[in-house]
Amino acid sequence: MLSKKAKYAIKALLALADHERDEPMRIADLAREHQIPPKFLELILLGLKNNGILQSRKGRGGGYLLARDPAHIYLGQIVRMFDGPLAPVPCASQTAYVPCADCRNEAVCGVHLAMKEVRDATAKVLDGTSLASLRHKVELVSSTALPL
Repeated sequence: MLSKKAKYAIKALLALADHERDEPMRIADLAREHQIPPKFLELILLGLKNNGILQSRKGRGGGYLLARDPAHIYLGQIVRMFDGPLAPVPCASQTAYVPCADCRNEAVCGVHLAMKEVRDATAKVLDGTSLASLRHKVELVSSTALPL
């Protein structure tokens, strides 16, 4: 399950991708517009900055902005940053593999085989979805959706 940290990080990054490229966005504005607790958002944005996804500007007119093009920021990177490996069980993980103590033969273990497929499918979607492509999907849906 996606954590609130990862969910809010993606929401904030999408908002920053929609914002003017060289104009920083204040934490208070992001928090208010996207209903994210400000202190929680501050920690999330700091984590994104420390991982090279965001940059910040101090002082009047300061705030956060993307450090690189939205086409080069992938959801898989963001989810792993906040939630760790994508695999639902450690024996199916590519980045944090740990064999199961109760498994005699992983090669024929049904749990391992199924969870490896889950991990592979999840990675395919998240590692293949950039902020730019997600923005495009949102725009397409928005243009065809009926008004509320």
